Amino acid sequence: MPSLDRRRFLRDAAATTALVSAGGLAAGVATPAQAAPSTAAPTPTARRKGAVSFRWWGTAGWRVDIGDRTVLVDPFLSRIDTGLFTGAFKTDTALTVRTDVIDPRVDRATTVLVTHTHWDHFMDVPYIAKRTGARVFGTLTAYHLGLAYGLPSTQLSAVKGGEVLDFGDHSVEVVGSLHSRNPSYSVAFPGVRVSPPPQPATIADLPEGDTLGYLLRVDGGPSVYFTGASDVAERNLTGLAPDVAMVAMQNATTTGDYLPRLLAGLDYPKVVVPVHYDNFETALQNPPPVAPTDRTRLNEMIAAVRRISPRSRVLVPEYETAYHF
Repeated sequence: MPSLDRRRFLRDAAATTALVSAGGLAAGVATPAQAAPSTAAPTPTARRKGAVSFRWWGTAGWRVDIGDRTVLVDPFLSRIDTGLFTGAFKTDTALTVRTDVIDPRVDRATTVLVTHTHWDHFMDVPYIAKRTGARVFGTLTAYHLGLAYGLPSTQLSAVKGGEVLDFGDHSVEVVGSLHSRNPSYSVAFPGVRVSPPPQPATIADLPEGDTLGYLLRVDGGPSVYFTGASDVAERNLTGLAPDVAMVAMQNATTTGDYLPRLLAGLDYPKVVVPVHYDNFETALQNPPPVAPTDRTRLNEMIAAVRRISPRSRVLVPEYETAYHF
């Protein structure tokens, strides 16, 4: 049976429940709409090769453990102070990798998926890749920045969207996406790197470099879509239909119909997990710190998801809590 049919069957069969267990905070659930009868045939039992857990590391960062393999998405643990949350943003802030914070949390990694190369998504990636030997997937900019940090080309894989990467017990589909824009309709640190630059020294040396999304499909487990910024090229989402979507919170209203287009494009996932809503320049301590204006945006996002996709459950994650979808 095609994987899309399998996912649709599972979602329709479980339309009134979100199969989530966790020790952290979960937001309330909207009353589900009545599911339409499914016409798909029952799915065969898929082989499960190990337990799967998802741990949020703040911003858009995740650690996903699949049996004896570990996939990292936008791992940013150093959480350096740039003044962004105090109104004194310093674009010349030095890139300071906090190995004392990273080492206890990153004992292994097989794959690192980079949505884009801003500092709060990419800064720690070269150190983590050197420490673990993980293969780094990202845009051509991520590839050239990796070379600038001294990573070998054999450890770097440039992708652009459309690739389906097979890792045996799981696969990763790369999806072309877009970065969000600020109230001036601009992107912070725009630009790409078409050749290796000098090793970056400040946060301004890490441009956006184009933006990707990733769909992780686990054999016998969930399909999960990861975003790194709050904009969407919805035409690229056709047929993905994930069970779970990690959705970056919108920080400005300059992107039209962001959530309606994203949720419709993803076929209204069973579970929606807000990310990139926290103050990511403070330590990883629960409850996640949220600026007052961002708290308002988060509440508005939760309400909007319930209105747009009443069959979806909203799970507001806490740091380093193991979630099982």
